[in-house]
Amino acid sequence: MNSQTAARSAIDEIYCQLIPLRQLRLIVPRSCIAEVIRYAPPMRQGPAPGWFRGLVPWTTLRVPVVSFEELCGREAGEPGGRTRIAIVNAMSGRLDTGYYGILTEGFPQLVRVNREVMQPDDRQAWPAEGPVVCQIRMINEYPLIPDLERVEEMLHACLDRSARRLS
Repeated sequence: MNSQTAARSAIDEIYCQLIPLRQLRLIVPRSCIAEVIRYAPPMRQGPAPGWFRGLVPWTTLRVPVVSFEELCGREAGEPGGRTRIAIVNAMSGRLDTGYYGILTEGFPQLVRVNREVMQPDDRQAWPAEGPVVCQIRMINEYPLIPDLERVEEMLHACLDRSARRLS
């Protein structure tokens, strides 16, 4: 294998995190997740949509937490013994903390993804303004590719409304 073939092979493959939710799974590039922490009940700040669970302490920050399933209009259920919070690196610069959390049901799994194992799956349509880019098929899994910028946009709007109510 020459260096050009090795470089092409490295580009064609990406390490991702397969994030278990109650009813769904998400798949994101490995670099999106800063840490997975033990679940602690988030602190609510007044009225907010059900998908916004509140703020949890992480390092020196108070990080907003979302239920991705509820963002998608699904029922999420109550947190249990396997519930964790995946701390996501914010990309847009809209969130003051630079991070936010997504409720998970267990620990994300590291997977290597390439074109051969990943195919689009269009059995379900997702709203254009929603938090899902698309769904894919990976062997026996059907994870969603989340629109993380849209999630940040929704969180920013929610936090901004809460701040205005409190002032």
